[in-house]
Amino acid sequence: MKLIFENNDFAIVTKPAGMNFHSEDEAGFVVLASDMLKCKLYPVHRLDKMTSGLVILAKSSKVANDFLELFESRKIEKHYLALSLRKPKKKMGKIVGDMAKSRRGSWKLLRTKQNPAITRFISKPLSSGAILFLVKPYTGKTHQIRVALKSVGSPIAGDMRYAAVEDAKELDRGYLHAYILKFDLNGESYSFKSLPDEGELFLTQECQEKIKELYSEQE
Repeated sequence: MKLIFENNDFAIVTKPAGMNFHSEDEAGFVVLASDMLKCKLYPVHRLDKMTSGLVILAKSSKVANDFLELFESRKIEKHYLALSLRKPKKKMGKIVGDMAKSRRGSWKLLRTKQNPAITRFISKPLSSGAILFLVKPYTGKTHQIRVALKSVGSPIAGDMRYAAVEDAKELDRGYLHAYILKFDLNGESYSFKSLPDEGELFLTQECQEKIKELYSEQE
C-alpha cells in the first residue's frame, strides 16, 4: 500500500493485489488506509480483491458525494492494465453489452444493450506468449473488465473466477491493475499514474516497455 497523493479533500492510495477492499475476517484496504493516514476515509469506488492499483478515498462525506456524482456522470477517466495467456478474437475495439448475474457470484455479458457495460481496449503480444491489454471502462459494472476480456477470448491471467484453472492456479496474482485516474474537482484538474510493482509477469522489462508504448499510442 502506497500513498500517491493527499490534500484536504481526498487521498490517492494504491491497493495491493490479493487484499480485500472492505474488512472481512481481517482489516481491509479502506481500514488500513485510514489507519495509515490517521483519518476517516470514504471509498467512492472499489477494486476487486485480485486487482491492484489506484484508489480514490474521500476525506468527508461531502467530497465522497462529489466524487460519486463524477462517477455517475462518467467524468472520471480510468485506464487499467491486464495480462492474459489467451489471444483475443480482435486486437482492439469496444465491448458493449448488458451484464447479468451468473452462477456462484460470477457475471456474464449479454447481447442486449438496455443498460450496457462499455469497455474499450487495445492489446500487444509479448514474446512470452502473454497478451498485454490497456483497458478503458466507460461504465463501472461489477467484474466489468474481467467479463469483457473473457468475452473476447482472453480471460485475465490468474483470475480464479473467469480464467481456466491452468491459467490461474500457477500464477502469483490476478493480472489486473488500476493504472491511471484523471478527473476535475473544484476547478482543478488531476491526473495520476501508477505502474504495477508486483507480479512477475508485469515486472518483466518487455512488459514495462510495452505498457509505455500502449499508453503513448493513446495520448
